[in-house]
Amino acid sequence: MKKDDLSASFVTIDRMQKTSKYYWWLQIGGWGILALILILINLLFGQRVDEHFLIGLAIKMLVGILTTHLFRLYIHRAGWLFLPVEKALPRLAIGILIVCLLDTIIRISVISWIDPSGSNKKLEFSTRFLLVTVENGLYIIPWTLIYYFFHYIQKTRNQELDTLKLEALVKELELKTIKSHINPHFIFNALNSIRALIDENPLRARTAITELSNILRSSMQTEKQETVFFEKELNIVKDYLALEHIRFEDRLNVQYEIAENTLTQPIPPMMLQTLVENAIKHGISKQVSGGTVTIISKMKERYHQLVIRNTGQLSKSGNEDGFGLVSTRNRLQLLFGEQANFYIREIKGNMVEAELHIPLT
Repeated sequence: MKKDDLSASFVTIDRMQKTSKYYWWLQIGGWGILALILILINLLFGQRVDEHFLIGLAIKMLVGILTTHLFRLYIHRAGWLFLPVEKALPRLAIGILIVCLLDTIIRISVISWIDPSGSNKKLEFSTRFLLVTVENGLYIIPWTLIYYFFHYIQKTRNQELDTLKLEALVKELELKTIKSHINPHFIFNALNSIRALIDENPLRARTAITELSNILRSSMQTEKQETVFFEKELNIVKDYLALEHIRFEDRLNVQYEIAENTLTQPIPPMMLQTLVENAIKHGISKQVSGGTVTIISKMKERYHQLVIRNTGQLSKSGNEDGFGLVSTRNRLQLLFGEQANFYIREIKGNMVEAELHIPLT
């Protein structure tokens, strides 16, 4: 057995022991409180609380503890706690009837053995049997409902916690998968840019390698984070655009419209980088005379509005469904749910605009 499995087993055993301890406290305490209530009722209505009454009460409590405990064991053995309510309740109803009859048989038998000629003989056996069974029902029905619905609520709560843990795990795995694709995608494009410079301008190539190392260093630092400050992401993008400017020279024009109050807003790491890469790859690189990339960041109502605008057109083959844009949609959905929005569209005939709405924190 692995160490983790062994630890989990000890935790499970410890929980079972604690649950069993609480069960016996509640079982004995509950029946004890019932006994006190019956004594108080007899005193209030002027009934005698003598030795005969106390012996009968003790038998009633002990038999009640015994039969309900046996019922509990059967409920667990039959797995009724794991059934839907509509399937469990009919079974519990039949079980209650059987437990009431068993309780009656044991009680009448024990009392008859202790007091063969006692006052309980004044009534016909069938009448006594019916009265005791009805009386048992008054105790067994509430006990069963309390026990079942306590465990039902506990089970529902545990299932919700397990679901939340599973969703968190799935989200973490999906985000890691997306980021593991984003980094190689970015590195491939950056290395292509550097390769183009090696022969024609080695000095610029060395500068590009330095900038690439700066980008990779920043990228590795944010690898394990779900979000980073926008300012940090913007600095990475500025390094990337400086690298791309070496390749495109005057064909690439970059503009920034950054509101100061957006710099500390959280955004997913590499998301801005991915969208800017997309603007370069599908926009600027396909324009003979190049074009402009504009990055806009501002507050809009309850959102951080981030816009990446570039010269070009949306591809008729559907580059709006490419990996970079699909990963953007998926990451926003995983991190912010329905509160976040992402749009990409053509504007002014020869411009493409990608727009993000990220809810404010």
